[in-house]
Amino acid sequence: MAEQRGDDQPGQELQPSTPSSPQPLDEEQLRQFQQFQQFQDYLKFTEAQRQGGGVVPAQPQPSWQQGPPGELVPAPPRKMKAPKWATWLGKKVLAWVIAILLLGIAATWAYNHFFPNDDGKTSAEVAAEGGGTYKTNQILTTASPYESVRRVYSGIAQHGPGKKSMVDYVCGLFDERTQQQFANDLGFPDCARAVEGLHAELQPGKADSYAESISQRSGWKPEPSIPVSSCAYSISGGPALGDFMVSQVQKGQWLITGHTPGPKVCPAPAPTTSPTN
Repeated sequence: MAEQRGDDQPGQELQPSTPSSPQPLDEEQLRQFQQFQQFQDYLKFTEAQRQGGGVVPAQPQPSWQQGPPGELVPAPPRKMKAPKWATWLGKKVLAWVIAILLLGIAATWAYNHFFPNDDGKTSAEVAAEGGGTYKTNQILTTASPYESVRRVYSGIAQHGPGKKSMVDYVCGLFDERTQQQFANDLGFPDCARAVEGLHAELQPGKADSYAESISQRSGWKPEPSIPVSSCAYSISGGPALGDFMVSQVQKGQWLITGHTPGPKVCPAPAPTTSPTN
């Protein structure tokens, strides 16, 4: 009878051995694996050259890094950082662009503030500004206070419909307060309707003579304001427009700053008599 071995106990079963968990690769093993992978890529490259006779462009190989135990995984791509000088230059350029934009906006505002544009304004709005921009631009006469009043007569004589309207021109010769005073003194609700109404009162064919009713004068006293009376002249072809006060303002310009009513028909000048012996 055969003897039983002492290590074979009844009822004892043999258990399969469990494979041990793979050990993570150390740095040296990882380096050797990468070299082996590069060698395989080289063999593939030379084999492709031998078979095709051409040059096969090398394919970029991914970088590898240690992953789960016993595994290699592709390393994430590195993010390229811009050089410090490029970052500094970009900030400077952006700051200059913002500064130029702000300067442009400020310059535009300043120009529109100090040099307003009359485009798009009604005749009444321009007239209400006393000529619009005489404070910053030379738009009034600098010749004499009499020329300023002559332009009132001339503008009324030349007034017409549409583009021939002289409302802005005539009313712009007065400051704002005097525009309304001029209209009131002559029986009109505002300066614009005064220009239209006075033009309608002209005698047919007399517009040219009415336009030149006020003649140029020289030698007035050096006063800041000069009175100009319509009846000091021979007004023909239409109504006399009363008495004006004309003042010198910015840039040596003459602006009408006062008005008082007068007769629409001036009295004839008194006849002169020569002395008798």
